[in-house]
Amino acid sequence: MSLQLSIPESILQAIRLPEQRIHQELLHELAVALYAQDLLSFGKARELAQMDKYQFGQLLAQRHTVRHYGSEELEDDLAYARRQ
Repeated sequence: MSLQLSIPESILQAIRLPEQRIHQELLHELAVALYAQDLLSFGKARELAQMDKYQFGQLLAQRHTVRHYGSEELEDDLAYARRQ
């Protein structure tokens, strides 16, 4: 399943960003908002934002968004640490 949003041209023109950055910035904003509302997990939000774990964690910190850290994230971190 895929979803395409239609944003009116007047809104796109009002966004104070270079045209080539608008798509990516909107994805970042949507990912942060959905994560902050606990509607997406960290992994899915970072996938939507098209960022790696570190980059998305940095983005959350810049936006002063509290990172949700539960048993799933703990297991991921432990699995990662075991591979090191």
